[in-house]
Amino acid sequence: MFLQSIEGNRQRLDGGAMFGNAPRALWERWFSPDSLNRVELACRALLVIDDKGRKILFETGIGDFFEPKMSDRFGVEPGGHRLKQNLLAAGHSPESIDIVVLSHLHFDHAGGLLSSWQEGVEPEIIFTNATFVVSKDGWERCKQPHQRDRASFIPSLTELLEQSGRLHIETEEHSTLLGEGFRFHFSNGHTVGLMITEIETPKGPLAVVADLIPGVAWVRVPITMGYDRYPELLIDEKRALLDDLFARDGWLFFTHDPETSVARIHRNHRDHYCIDHIKAAAYTKGISRGATWEPIS
Repeated sequence: MFLQSIEGNRQRLDGGAMFGNAPRALWERWFSPDSLNRVELACRALLVIDDKGRKILFETGIGDFFEPKMSDRFGVEPGGHRLKQNLLAAGHSPESIDIVVLSHLHFDHAGGLLSSWQEGVEPEIIFTNATFVVSKDGWERCKQPHQRDRASFIPSLTELLEQSGRLHIETEEHSTLLGEGFRFHFSNGHTVGLMITEIETPKGPLAVVADLIPGVAWVRVPITMGYDRYPELLIDEKRALLDDLFARDGWLFFTHDPETSVARIHRNHRDHYCIDHIKAAAYTKGISRGATWEPIS
């Protein structure tokens, strides 16, 4: 097994929205906001090449599909389609990806599926040979969003995915498509049908936690986002997942943390969850028994 962190375009979002009911006096200890009160966020993907040689991409980031006005509104890093660029730099074309697994279909996780914006040109899916895996509840939510979260979805995406003929809607904890070594955890606190993938690695289970735990700051169990649909439910789901993974020496893969891509779960002297920076550094130096971890920026 080979694992690689692939960065996409970064973005900046309002710090207050990213930290829900946590006051700025608290969250600015973890993030330095800009003059517009925005904090910088990664939009990171995880590439896994399994023992069958399949290239499986978890998440696709925000991409470059927004028109300039919207791109500016969401603070999207300029410079083209960074996920595509970094995949190519790592030796993997979008056409070579066999499976794309999406935790949910919000634009900052699914926008990287699409080609870069061009005036007068409709976007296309750049992963022309991949099967796309989404949860059943997440798919239905995208097709029929609530007024509160409608703006988080890409209107044309469901049609493009359906037209591809390569959409796989997942309902089970163990996927027949992905096979052994992969397990899904389903969550509803952030959005209906959020799908967290747990990957079996030689150093223990690694969970792609998406927006259940966007980054290191949100490992703190009470910390949630203003974007979360059901914060109290999310806290319960986060606690349950952290308890489970901690008991099994698990790791977290963060899609939005600007500095840390992967870290091992730790408990501090007050028995609060945090990350183990030493073990995180050790993990990034490589996984034993033939699997490697090589983050790129």
